[in-house]
Amino acid sequence: MTIRQATTQYEAWLAQHTLLEKADLALKHAQMAAGVFPFLRATFYRWMQLWPACCADLAKAPAVLAVGDLHVENFGTWRDSEGRLIWGINDFDETYHLPYTIDLVRLAVSAKLAIVGGHLVLKPKDAYDAILTGYMDCLQSEGRPFVLAEDHTWLREIAVSKERDPVRFWKKMRALKPVKGAVPESAAKAIEQLMPEPGLSCRFVRRVSGLGSLGRQRFVALADWHGGMVAREAKALVPFGLRVGLRWRRP
Repeated sequence: MTIRQATTQYEAWLAQHTLLEKADLALKHAQMAAGVFPFLRATFYRWMQLWPACCADLAKAPAVLAVGDLHVENFGTWRDSEGRLIWGINDFDETYHLPYTIDLVRLAVSAKLAIVGGHLVLKPKDAYDAILTGYMDCLQSEGRPFVLAEDHTWLREIAVSKERDPVRFWKKMRALKPVKGAVPESAAKAIEQLMPEPGLSCRFVRRVSGLGSLGRQRFVALADWHGGMVAREAKALVPFGLRVGLRWRRP
């Protein structure tokens, strides 16, 4: 099966579970063709087709609740309920019980491709060693994300760099185009529950982001709250896609 056939079948399966944005899918295809690293990010479905054959021994490892579609771009920062800056994995769209090796191998492959593409400046072996060491350390700490309050100073400095200036962020958010048509009731309700208080007047806008989930509907609600902007986002989720024979099915 070629990548074109695999993509066509996957997107047909995807369309059975959620509405797809055709323009976003076209952008996704263009990004897939632009380089090997974005291709990896956008094609977890292809990875799941080839993984059992290419890594037959590793695919037999004990299963855990794995991230699945893991790569170096799936790490980021957020604020917890105490307002502390947190760093860790921030994309769990493809979480499923899989061999634990899939996260290690896929993250290592993504690091190698990022190095080749000039996105990371270190030797591949150093990246592999860091991934394995970090994985083992996280097992000891029960997989907790990093709290960038007292420790991990160098990482906190990166997270609060000028490139992450909130003024620039909110300027981009305000420039997003309004959603055309009605927002799905399920998305509106989910966003309402996530707002800091009920009854806020929201403006729904459309944001294009990511690669693996590009093509799915994504809604962002912007609101003013106590003198500042707040934003909440809802993205369409689908069942984890397992490749069985020539059909995509729900597990």
